[in-house]
Amino acid sequence: MSLMPTLFISHGAPTFALAPGLLGPRLTALGEALPRPGAVLLVSPHWITRELRAATTKTPATIHDFGGFDEALYDLVYPAKGAPQAAARTVELLNRAGWRTGIDEQRGLDHGAWVPLRHLYPLADVPVFQLSMPAELTPASAYALGAALAPLREEGILIVGSGSLTHNLNEFRNSHDDAEAEYAKQFAAWTRQTLTSRDHGSLLRTMELAPNAQRAHPTIEHLVPLMLAAGAAGPEAPATVIEGGITHGVLAMDSYLFGQIGSMQ
Repeated sequence: MSLMPTLFISHGAPTFALAPGLLGPRLTALGEALPRPGAVLLVSPHWITRELRAATTKTPATIHDFGGFDEALYDLVYPAKGAPQAAARTVELLNRAGWRTGIDEQRGLDHGAWVPLRHLYPLADVPVFQLSMPAELTPASAYALGAALAPLREEGILIVGSGSLTHNLNEFRNSHDDAEAEYAKQFAAWTRQTLTSRDHGSLLRTMELAPNAQRAHPTIEHLVPLMLAAGAAGPEAPATVIEGGITHGVLAMDSYLFGQIGSMQ
């Protein structure tokens, strides 16, 4: 069986669900090109727990975990089935690898999951389950968690880290025009160079090395899913940018495919 690649998706603001911009159609095209996964495992910063939890929900609800946006967003549903068996397999794998992991039988899909999945798999016809993000996750531990999940790639599970390439909420809330912030462009360019050169050592030091890192990520919960996706693919996997541009002036939407479609690498 071919190894599934892994993905990091910038999910941006909840409005991405209704305004696909540059990234939405490219995710849809990617979903059509990817090998058909048996399930999607998705990690989002909108489900953070003290210890790891895997959702074994059979029919996960669509969680509208945001406020102050277009009323149309609250009517959207993403009716994908859950993947209880794949989730249980993930728990078994992680516990064996030393990551204490439990289950959540009721957890639905937060907007960090269903918003990008509306574009990647618009028919909601691929089973999905979420793995929570540990509260103390760091770039290094996120990378290690991804590596622990890597065997699932051999079992037809698509591992997705959902976050945001830049995520300064204060600037997002106070942005009054769509002029692209120079710091967001510089951070995105550094990330692209780092990933396409397979420099995972520098990736793990993003907050030290990248230009404007503290401004791009005042907190790191939306950054570490990138390290998780890279760790699940490993340092030898090529990284391909899925260009997303910059929305709302400050949210860089570039996303990344790690590995090759239909490849044994």
